Parts: sequence; C-alpha cells; structure tokens
Amino acid sequence: MSTKLNVIDADAHVIEQPATWSFIEEADRKYQPMIVKYDSGEEKLGALGNVQKEFWVVEGRIQAKENNLGIDNTSRESREMVDVGARLKHMDELNIDVQVLYPTLWLRPITLSMRGEFALCRSYNRWLAEIWKKGDGRLLWVMQPPLYSPINELRKEMEWAKDNGCCGIFMRGLECERRLSDPYFHEFYAIAEELDLMMGIHSGNGAFGIHDFYGDEAGFNKFKLACVGAVHDLLMTGTPAMFPKLRWGFIELSAQWVPYLLNDLELRFKRRGTRFSKDIMKENNLYVACQVTDDFDAILQHMSSDNLVIGTDYGHHDTSTQIEALRMIREDGKVAANIVDDILGDNAARLYGL
Repeated sequence: MSTKLNVIDADAHVIEQPATWSFIEEADRKYQPMIVKYDSGEEKLGALGNVQKEFWVVEGRIQAKENNLGIDNTSRESREMVDVGARLKHMDELNIDVQVLYPTLWLRPITLSMRGEFALCRSYNRWLAEIWKKGDGRLLWVMQPPLYSPINELRKEMEWAKDNGCCGIFMRGLECERRLSDPYFHEFYAIAEELDLMMGIHSGNGAFGIHDFYGDEAGFNKFKLACVGAVHDLLMTGTPAMFPKLRWGFIELSAQWVPYLLNDLELRFKRRGTRFSKDIMKENNLYVACQVTDDFDAILQHMSSDNLVIGTDYGHHDTSTQIEALRMIREDGKVAANIVDDILGDNAARLYGL
C-alpha cells in the first residue's frame, strides 16, 4: 500500500524506554543505560511542572528522562512507541500522513566511548527499524550514527539503516567535540551523499564541554544557537558545496534567525571578496523547519519557500512544540495556501528523499 505524502511532520520524536536498549549485544551490556528513581533531595521539575521521577544513567552520568515530555497532549504508549497503533491513530486525528522520528536522549552528549557509542547507536537504530516495520510506511526515522567508529563500520550501519526505513541521519550543532565543518566528517558526508541520506541537524549539542558550560540554562544557547552557528560555519567554510547532492535540514530552531544569519554572511563574504548568492540556502540544499509563530514575511524575503518544512515536535513540550502546527499553518492565513501545501508536503518529501 502506498502512503500519502500530503502532510509530512518533519520533526516528531520518540521517547526512549528500556526496550530501546534491548538490542545491545551481551558483550556490551555494561553500556546499557539504566533508570534511577528520585527518592529524596531537591525536586527537579519538568517543562510542565511535573516532578521528574526517573532519570537515565549513561556511563555514570545522570541524564534527564522526564524533563521535556508532552504529557499534556500525548500518551505514554504513543510517545514511547509501546503501542505503535496508538501513535498512528493519533496521527490520523492530527491529519498527519507521515512522521519523521528523531531521538530524545541524544539531544545532549552521552558518551565519549567508541565501543559504548556503537552499542547504543546500534540498539537504538534497530528499535526504530522495528517501529518502522509496524508503521505501515508512515513512521520514518533518522538514524543515530556511531561517529567515533571506523569509517567502514559507520558505513555498514548507514547501509543497514537505509535498508530498514531510515531516511536521514541525526546530527547536533556540535559533534564529537568538533564543528560540523571539521574534515573529520568529510568521508562520512560523502557516504551519506552516496546513500541519499539527508543530514538532520536537530537542536542539540554533542560537545560535553560546551553543553556542561551552560549547565541548566533553558537550552537556547547550548542547543539552538549551537545549530544556528553550525549553519553559519558550514556556509563560511563552503562545506555543503563539497557535497552538492547532500541535503541538510536544520530542525527545531524556527526560521526566525535566517535573515540575521544571511545578513551577517553577506557582510563577511563581501569583506573577503567572495561572491554571495541571494539563493545561498537553496543552492546548498539547506532546509529549515519553521514554526507557526515565525515572521514569514521577513523570512521569505531572504530564502525560498521551497526550503521550508515544519514539524510538531511530537512527544515534547518546549518552545518549538505545537502539536497542531501542521493544521495551524494551513488555517491561520499568514502564508499563501500554495506555499503551505509545499511546506507540508513537497518540501519535506524532497528533504527526506521520499
């Protein structure tokens, strides 16, 4: 059966749960994250004021598990994919044909261990593949790449994921304590281009030093600005032009920053005597996930509407979450109907290679 592609949720999430790690091989069980429960001391509250009762422990580090849950508009069974049918039913209610699934735990750095990273990535990817098999073609996913692994092992994992419902690769604004323009990633990008897997650069941070420096700040600096800075750096270094068929998606950042960033780039390009194109985003296959609160009049003066997508941030509760976003952008009249249709369908289909 063919799946409709009229409405594509370009940013939905899964909430990891114990079954996520059930594919870790016996020899690597020591890397399996465990759940610890709050018993005493200062309470930590989640985004909705909920007391966080459970936390992940990964290689001795405490990580949030219940900080950013959409407990007001999604069920646990749906968020954690305990019941894939419940997720599909809720998508029907929201008039969503396809969701592209992003992780939650990996929005922050979790390991520096090559073997530990591989074990966690491998298990996560197989959990998502099982979800895809049950999703009737409606639950696609971005893979978690083991970036510390040798390139041949990384390639094998990418090829396996591609054969099992993966339509992109999850990245954060910083990875492996490096900028995304670092030559360390070039061979990896070349493989992604060959396999037709997009780079899904989601609000997040994969560098412990910078993540920990910002501590418990709201996430604007360590997550969102890390990714906006990555766009600037990638274009300044000409990295996307090295991989002309590779598509890049910048997810859960809104698009409000685009005019500021392009204005700054134009000034810098002129200062060094480099041509600056008014279509630099489109020419470099850069897509941005907008929000319903964005100033579209300003944004569309600086980039083509062909390179905008939108997501619900399903499963979370933060400033980017709008479970009804795909309905709202169609109904609020801020954007022409034909552009809305492209944002909801064709643009996301191109980005994810559907």
